[in-house]
Amino acid sequence: MPTGGPDTEYTFDNGAPEAVPQLRALESFLDPITAARIGAPVLAPGAVCWEIGAGGGSVARSMAEAVGPRGRVLATDIDTAHLAPAANLDVRRHDVRTEPPPGDAFDLIHARLVLLHLPQRRHVLRTLAGALGPGGWLVVEEFDCTAPLRVLTAPSDDAAKLFAQVTDAMLGILQSHGADLAWAQDVHAHLVSAGLVEVDTVIHSQSWPGGSVGASLYETNSRQLEPELIEAGVSPGQLEAFRRLLRHPGFAVLSYQFVSTRGRRPARR
Repeated sequence: MPTGGPDTEYTFDNGAPEAVPQLRALESFLDPITAARIGAPVLAPGAVCWEIGAGGGSVARSMAEAVGPRGRVLATDIDTAHLAPAANLDVRRHDVRTEPPPGDAFDLIHARLVLLHLPQRRHVLRTLAGALGPGGWLVVEEFDCTAPLRVLTAPSDDAAKLFAQVTDAMLGILQSHGADLAWAQDVHAHLVSAGLVEVDTVIHSQSWPGGSVGASLYETNSRQLEPELIEAGVSPGQLEAFRRLLRHPGFAVLSYQFVSTRGRRPARR
């Protein structure tokens, strides 16, 4: 995942103490969805793959297992501290915004929760589409953060209002760092515009009860963003009440919509 550079500063720092639980929570929620989207026939034995913003490496490791010893997976990130190479898994520090693709004939390129943070997202997407080999797939997965988070149950109306206040402040911080909260809605059209075919989109959302791995994401995010949240007017007491709420058995919220879009480069041009 990008952590800084021209025109933007990535909101969440992979080197922060909270990064590991954040990555694990995201993997727990998203990996099964991603696995279904990049499984056969998209991912085949012997394939050459590029995992962008590889984070904790769970998707890259799954890819490496799927492609087998005849295949190859390259996992890239600006911060590779949580990535480890293996027999058919290479790790490289790479900035997708400013550096050329590390190849031009990939069978699968996957980017999850990366492009929405980059002001250069449209240019980057076209570059990724151009790095596919004939018949290769590009899979882009993002959260759609435009719809207000729906609190399903809460111990009180004030608790529900507090959740909305803090999460709205977090989204404001994301935008101030260059994120496009509606980008997930645009990916499908951009894949078509880039000349890909068989473009399709699926959307997933589910309830996150208090104390769940999903709810813990909000707590972890609030800790990473605490200085900026306080600067935005959220008090330390409100942050503590927010974190207690996320562990409350009487609380549940509907997750952000996770939008997975994929398209294939035509086999022949």
